[in-house]
Amino acid sequence: MGHAEVQQSHYTVEDYFALEAASNVRHEFFEGEVFAMAGTTRAHNTIALNMAMALRQGIGDKECFVQIESVRLAVEENRHYTYPDVLVSCDPHDQRENQQVYSPILIVEVLSPSTSAYDRGLKFKQYQKLPSLHHYLMIAQNTWRVEWYRRNEANQWVINILTDPEELLLIAELNLRMTVTQVYEKSGVALLRVASSPDATLQDE
Repeated sequence: MGHAEVQQSHYTVEDYFALEAASNVRHEFFEGEVFAMAGTTRAHNTIALNMAMALRQGIGDKECFVQIESVRLAVEENRHYTYPDVLVSCDPHDQRENQQVYSPILIVEVLSPSTSAYDRGLKFKQYQKLPSLHHYLMIAQNTWRVEWYRRNEANQWVINILTDPEELLLIAELNLRMTVTQVYEKSGVALLRVASSPDATLQDE
């Protein structure tokens, strides 16, 4: 996610929607606070595009669609709205919507220093409330590191951390097969050899 700048006033949901309709800048909304989404880096955009293109190719003729950055997600109606860097929805209701998505199966956020804590903390906690969501990817842009959270049949979130260039991001239901090298292709992000944390399991709260 790009850098977020908080606005000072308290907004109702109606105020927020009116602001979005009139502004050239995207804003996220949480409990009356509005955050302007500032510009991103070339690396950020390239990573997001790499993910979107691979997902679109994998989906093929499936009744799913990929969106990148400019489509709003209703995380929690009247309380929380975001603009994920990349999302995939296979929900028929979402297919009929023009400006907003409700039921993504996958969300990608490209991390930046100013938003990393938000993406890992409050935002992920909120995203876990989406019953449709099966996969949440957080991708670093200061080194090669893909954090892949997936919801298992016990409704637990299992994390796999991918750092080796040839490690595979393999999501069968979306026909996605992508190496870490392909995630970072032409992004300009340097590979740093760092130890990854062991896999862990997070229980929904």
